[in-house]
Amino acid sequence: MPTLFRFLFFCGVIAGLIYGTMIALVTFVEPVERNVTVKIPSERVNKTQ
Repeated sequence: MPTLFRFLFFCGVIAGLIYGTMIALVTFVEPVERNVTVKIPSERVNKTQ
């Protein structure tokens, strides 16, 4: 049973680190807004049947 407890503890620590990293990214990283232009070929827009 101690091996199972050690494994579950290790999994919990890893999950906590991942969760903490996600919270830190959400809190401290601010996305930068920018304009995006996508050119679409006229063949795709003006399809004739």
